Amino acid sequence: MKINHRLRRAVTVLTAGLLVGSLAACGGSSPDGNANAQGVGAEEIATALQTETTLTVWGWAPQLEPIVEAFEEKYPKVKVNLENVGTGNDHYTKVQNAIKAGSGAPDVAQIEYAALPQFALSDALVDLKDYGASNLEANYTASTWGSVNINDGIYALPQDSGPMAMFYRADVFEKHGIDVPETWDEYIAAGKKLHAADPKAYIANDIGDAGFTTSMIWQAGGQPYKIDGPTTVDINLQDEGSKAWTKNWNQLVEGKLLAPVASWSDEWYKGLSDGSIATLIIGAWMPANLESGATDGSGKWRVAPMPTYEAGKPVSAENGGGGDAVLKQSKNKAAAYGFLEFSNGPEGSKIHAANGGFPSTTADLENPEFLNAQSKYFGDQKINEILVQAAKDVVPGWSYLPFQTYANSIFNDTVGQSYGSNSDLNPGLIAWQDASVKYGNQQGFTVTAK
Repeated sequence: MKINHRLRRAVTVLTAGLLVGSLAACGGSSPDGNANAQGVGAEEIATALQTETTLTVWGWAPQLEPIVEAFEEKYPKVKVNLENVGTGNDHYTKVQNAIKAGSGAPDVAQIEYAALPQFALSDALVDLKDYGASNLEANYTASTWGSVNINDGIYALPQDSGPMAMFYRADVFEKHGIDVPETWDEYIAAGKKLHAADPKAYIANDIGDAGFTTSMIWQAGGQPYKIDGPTTVDINLQDEGSKAWTKNWNQLVEGKLLAPVASWSDEWYKGLSDGSIATLIIGAWMPANLESGATDGSGKWRVAPMPTYEAGKPVSAENGGGGDAVLKQSKNKAAAYGFLEFSNGPEGSKIHAANGGFPSTTADLENPEFLNAQSKYFGDQKINEILVQAAKDVVPGWSYLPFQTYANSIFNDTVGQSYGSNSDLNPGLIAWQDASVKYGNQQGFTVTAK
């Protein structure tokens, strides 16, 4: 079975008690990185890494295995039990259940950026400011660092990132005389031309995906989620960016120009292999998935910047990615934080990138060896040049809901209905907004629709 190890969507509904009981608990950490009584300084972290200790880490990223091996080699007194308890819903359900039970949680858990606010607000995660994490900001891209900063706390260290780009089949474009689109207008025109020439071919697939939708709104300049403090939330899925995206994407949805195929299905991989799905607008972590899952496409795929709304003005957004957090249940917090600094610092990030991950660390993104690496699968293209530039072009200021995992879980019941009927996406977005507002207020947040 093909496994998407970067773009797993959290669909777990965290219980009301987990959220409501701790909304007020997420604002009490010291602004001084090492001064909080609950935290420790660098010397104590170093001592913990030289002490006989066992850490449990829950995560699904394949890069974690070689990272753990290197960590244990450097710190032989620390044994790391790496456990893959599932991806997406399975992973988050088990983390949630351990939090609710008050025992059984790992020391460290991999958590995607979209899911992080929900766990941070449940008061389940250690504020890493108390361990000196504030000093690491310059090491990471602005978008990933912003994603782990929640309510003035730092609740994870970034592991990977997913700046968006356009992956496309060069052979399909050439066969049908299609130029690589630079704007969304050109992209839609390409979709119409391709499907007219070959009714079995589509410019892309999309049957509705919450993470893709929020990323596309992000790239369009939308900021539908405004968070003010720990409990006040405004939602506006009809803001300027949201409307800009639906104005374009509606043409593909209503025109039945998108392959009715679920991403990560066998049918999807078949379409990527045979060229009947000609492009993917997706995060920079995608190459490894294509190489393993669409082997027949080797040498035929290329990477280009994401189409934009205005020619000559490159703009991107993040799609997927996540970091590693320390659970408050951990009895070895200093050693657990030491593991985070290793796995997401200079040593671990190099291992991560060498094993197919797309880094969030600025040093690795600026490394000439990384930038100039040629990919045989992509026709010897230096794809990292495109992907690194995409990371620099991410629109700043994005926020996720503090209950984004729940909101994503009801996407198919709301926006999904528009996809199912090939109709205007805006009523679906409004329904998604209304349902999210209702849920948030039930959980003790003050949520309004703008």
